[in-house]
Amino acid sequence: MRIVLLGPPGAGKGTQAKKIASEYGISHISTGEILRKAVQDNTPLGKKASEYLDKGLLVPDEIIESMVKSRLKMQDCERGFLLDGFPRTLSQAESLDEFLKEEKLNLDVAINIQVDQEKLIERFTGRRTCPKCGATFHVRYSPPKQPGICDSCGGELIIRKDDEAETVRRRLQVYETQTLPLIDYYSRQKLLVSVDGSKTIDEVFEDIKSFLEGVKS
Repeated sequence: MRIVLLGPPGAGKGTQAKKIASEYGISHISTGEILRKAVQDNTPLGKKASEYLDKGLLVPDEIIESMVKSRLKMQDCERGFLLDGFPRTLSQAESLDEFLKEEKLNLDVAINIQVDQEKLIERFTGRRTCPKCGATFHVRYSPPKQPGICDSCGGELIIRKDDEAETVRRRLQVYETQTLPLIDYYSRQKLLVSVDGSKTIDEVFEDIKSFLEGVKS
């Protein structure tokens, strides 16, 4: 099974991607995780990518496309894969289609997780992160026992730059202008299914599974 996972920042794509990959025994390919590791390791790619990520902008297509194509050629992807964070632009989607055609493969489905924009802003701006141990909390949904203090290590919680309201709104604006057209793109190919991402994690996963069981059959 070969899947593309779509949805705005904060829609829960990463969480659902891990559950889907585990359920169906396919490889979870997260461009976000690959990029974050590159930034953390301060690699040439990481340095270049951080210039865009810090501003809430998309990393240029040529960097992402090269990285994804190399990853898809690895042996573990032969049994199937789920792309999380790619494609994000029409150009990337077309590049992916060309690559799959060359490899004599095709996508099975594009899953779109829908969440209201104000709900997304609330999810981001309420998030608090511990810079010492990496633990995350949310002032409404999963607050720390002591406000502003990490339950795990006692560190002082912070609001990450990419969780600030201004950055979040910019990221959502970028999504709407550059990524939202992918929904129409995959809809025209009759590959798109949409689920309500405002439900609980388990409810969203059950909705996704119901669609995927139909694809398998």
